[in-house]
Amino acid sequence: MSEFWLISAPGDKTNLQAWERMNMVTSKSNLSSNSKFHIPDLKVGTLDALVGLSDELGKLDSFAESIIKKIAQYIGEVMEDSKDKVQENLLANGVDLISYLTRFEWDMAKYPIKQPLKNISEALAKQVTQIETDLKSRSAAYNNIKGNLQSLEKKTVGNLLTRTLADIVHKEDFVLNSEYLITLLVVVPKSSYTQWQKTYESLSDMVVPRSTKMIAEDAEGGLFTVTLFRKVMDDFKAKARENRFMVREFYFDEKELKCEKEELMKLASDKKQQYFLISWDPLTVCLRIISAAHDGFSGVSYGAACTVRQSQYSCIRSQGSLLRWLKVNFSEAFVAWIHVKALRVFVESVLRYGLPVNFQAMLLQPNRKSVKRLRDVLNVVFKHLDEVAAASIMDPGMDIPGLQLSNQEYYPYVYFKIDLSLLD
Repeated sequence: MSEFWLISAPGDKTNLQAWERMNMVTSKSNLSSNSKFHIPDLKVGTLDALVGLSDELGKLDSFAESIIKKIAQYIGEVMEDSKDKVQENLLANGVDLISYLTRFEWDMAKYPIKQPLKNISEALAKQVTQIETDLKSRSAAYNNIKGNLQSLEKKTVGNLLTRTLADIVHKEDFVLNSEYLITLLVVVPKSSYTQWQKTYESLSDMVVPRSTKMIAEDAEGGLFTVTLFRKVMDDFKAKARENRFMVREFYFDEKELKCEKEELMKLASDKKQQYFLISWDPLTVCLRIISAAHDGFSGVSYGAACTVRQSQYSCIRSQGSLLRWLKVNFSEAFVAWIHVKALRVFVESVLRYGLPVNFQAMLLQPNRKSVKRLRDVLNVVFKHLDEVAAASIMDPGMDIPGLQLSNQEYYPYVYFKIDLSLLD
């Protein structure tokens, strides 16, 4: 179960005995796994400051959790081809989240404890806000890539009537720079190949004999070239249409095709950027680009696709940077979030139990099947801390005078939930 309960109770002799009793009961009945949660001696400040800080920390807690979930989800999207490995990439300070949480130690270097609590809270808020700002710019770039990927699919996945021809046609397939002749591209259904070969020369006058050649094929038909005089082009198109031969509106422009190829390669790079991890193999990348762009077509320029190897390398390395950023900032945000939780426990414990500061925080991982039983045990063990609250839990219809929170969230002890189900 990925849910944890962070609770606290006074640290005097009577309550330490209650802790021991709670530990004994929960472990004996296998209700939860418990560990001490160490919070350093922080500067208390004034009561007014603590009350104001309590509200601010509640908002910061929710904000930090939302950022962590967003980053985790982006890691999942970037690693779409490796969904089963996403969880193992969600680390905090280099260890898995449960290990970090159960062995929590306050980061004295990042958050010095000699400064006022409000300063620590502001430092945490500033850190999480900066991560959110950076995440917004990264996610905007990510969404832009997703849009480009849709364009890539439209250009390369369609049939020969609609898909781009930039990666199929070659200069030698056309008669170029002729005042009188022009080469057309015709899509012919597979069932009509024989008919095409027998009739294309007679569809109109002035068709160059033996000028047809199939340059590409997909599941539905083939792409044929045919050369004829310019002045009969319109007549040829009309006659071809009558025979279910579709002439593509295409004119060979080397510069334009080069630009389109470069655009396709860039989009292919962007696509790989989403799915590859840090490692890279030139041959594999080359072959996968070809597969992604030309799957199902026989007239493919493999050489052109392989020229992208060098640029692919830098792109894959860049993607490594993207994934690395997400992982590093997930860790930073998660660590900050748990420090916020620790601050909340400290502040609420001082407000609840008073001065001098003396409380013990404990981290419980409930057994999924024993959540209600565990809650009942805790309420019995710690009911002496707040008899009215304990009674109201036993009787949900009872109101707690002056309490603004829901009865369901108020207990005789300080309680905060930590849910590590970040990908749900």
